[in-house]
Amino acid sequence: MEVHLIDGTYELFRYFYAVPSARDADGQEVGAVRGVVASVLGMMNRGATHVGVATDHIIESFRNRLWPGYKTGAGIDPALWSQFPILEDALTALGVVVWPMVEFEADDALAAAAARAAEDASVSRVLICTPDKDLAQCIRGTRVVQMLRRTNAIVDEEGVVKKFGVQPASIPDYLALVGDAADGYPGLPGWGAKSSAAVLAKFKHLENIPADPREWRVNAANSSTLARTLIDQRDRAFLFRDLATLRTDIPVFDSVEELRWTGPTQRFPALAARFDAAKAIRA
Repeated sequence: MEVHLIDGTYELFRYFYAVPSARDADGQEVGAVRGVVASVLGMMNRGATHVGVATDHIIESFRNRLWPGYKTGAGIDPALWSQFPILEDALTALGVVVWPMVEFEADDALAAAAARAAEDASVSRVLICTPDKDLAQCIRGTRVVQMLRRTNAIVDEEGVVKKFGVQPASIPDYLALVGDAADGYPGLPGWGAKSSAAVLAKFKHLENIPADPREWRVNAANSSTLARTLIDQRDRAFLFRDLATLRTDIPVFDSVEELRWTGPTQRFPALAARFDAAKAIRA
């Protein structure tokens, strides 16, 4: 069997900016929810059997306590933000397992679910449905992969190396050096994608990088400056790696059979009718 793990937060953002606004009879914006629900239902109709969706019930997480500049919910369009609880309720009514995250992030839930599903010998492949580069750290060979739902492209371990220049296990170290603007941490000065990939391809993790750049023997420009920066900002580098490291020890499910889709609940037809009756509003 295959397990599909969906980033509900990403999907809601994607549909919010891709489809026309639509409001139900009460004036509530539901256009993005309608799009996500139809998309997820389409996956099941095409044969997906075991499905879980993770959402950021609130945007802030424990990471905001570690780094004050970490991403928050500031600036999110209220019409988008108001649809998060509606999406969670609609997917639950559809009969899909939903993980609304509060202390952790949706990415953590996806990482934990991927690790748990991969332990089950009956699972042939785990597909993490998101383009988020953070999830690249979860990829294992061709068994745990990312699926880009816009194109249905599959990114396996070879694809991660081709894109980033490092193995999946080094992705948190890579992000610690280059930073992640979307998540709100800057990385270390001077450490770009090429130099970070060249050094980590050889040494794998931050703690393995020698202090003496002459020992690197890699093609990295300004290696002396990079080495000094890493020494001077070592604590910050490890903090950023901690921010980038997804937690896989949080509870998501006990058995992969909990993710088996058996059809919509009795609540779903009424919700579907509500969404169907929503009137599109074009700018």
